[in-house]
Amino acid sequence: MRLALKRIIEADGDLRVVGEAANGATALELAAQLRPDIVALDVEMPGMDGLEVTERLMQLPAPPAIVMVSHHTRDGSEAALAALARGAADYLWKGSALSGLDLGQIDRELRGRLRHWAGQRARARTEGESPAAAPLPLPVLDPPPALPPLRRLGACDVLLLGASTGGPDAVAEFLGGAGVLPVPCLVAQHMPADLGPDFVRHLARRSGLTVRLGERGLHPAAGEIVVLPGGTDGHLARAADGGFLLRLAAGPGPVHPSVDLLFQSAALVARRAMAVVLTGMGRDGAAAAAALAARGALLLAQTPDSCVVAGMPVAFAEAARAHGAEVELATPTALGRRAARLLAR
Repeated sequence: MRLALKRIIEADGDLRVVGEAANGATALELAAQLRPDIVALDVEMPGMDGLEVTERLMQLPAPPAIVMVSHHTRDGSEAALAALARGAADYLWKGSALSGLDLGQIDRELRGRLRHWAGQRARARTEGESPAAAPLPLPVLDPPPALPPLRRLGACDVLLLGASTGGPDAVAEFLGGAGVLPVPCLVAQHMPADLGPDFVRHLARRSGLTVRLGERGLHPAAGEIVVLPGGTDGHLARAADGGFLLRLAAGPGPVHPSVDLLFQSAALVARRAMAVVLTGMGRDGAAAAAALAARGALLLAQTPDSCVVAGMPVAFAEAARAHGAEVELATPTALGRRAARLLAR
């Protein structure tokens, strides 16, 4: 399997495998020595499993992006959620046995995702993105800054939530803190296509709220949590009755659902949106900050020290502030409570 994956990864000449490990303990030793941009892991390995290796890799001073290339099928999706929560950046399914593995099925997809996360790691080194333990120059706004009265810009009519690495638990904590909301909430969590139903059950179990998987043409209702399906992107449009209509179509890039695309669509059609960015590697969501700021959206982001990886909330906050918008920072649970109070106005 390692030989097959190495050939796939190096097929185009722009990615290079710098080390191989037959078990988790060796993987940790090599990662500390070689400091790779990416580590590809399976969930099941001799001795230390992939979940524990992921958790330990995230404790390194500059942790690599971790992509799980697992032999589990849908029966292993709980493991996939656990891997994403502990710090894996991405998860790719493969066959349940080498004899049944269609290498052509994951060939191009695997290289595309590895290129994406390698680019995020290169940007992180350049811009100083760090794991949660490292200090970042963004103050926690406590108490929150004075915001324009809602009556000037109109009440919020939709809440948008974006997350990636470490997101499954952070999203659940946010929803648990928020409780039942007076507006629809749409969640864009980077995840594989088959993981959506299990993520919905995870959030419903943890939060006690009504959570459903998004479908093409869905009209999100107030108080409803809608999770965008993995492997595609969600766009909001206005329905004939004045509510929202969900459209699904995969946009550019290897990682879905896109936080930027969801946020940008809401900036165009919402009366006033509330956008929240939680833990995640990279900058997804930051490109939409200008459009949200221009429309007077309420913007919240997770504090860097409470993130598994702080790249997304830091990039979002910096981009929003560059366009004159205020961003409130707090832990996921505190952000949920704050969102509920703002929406209650």
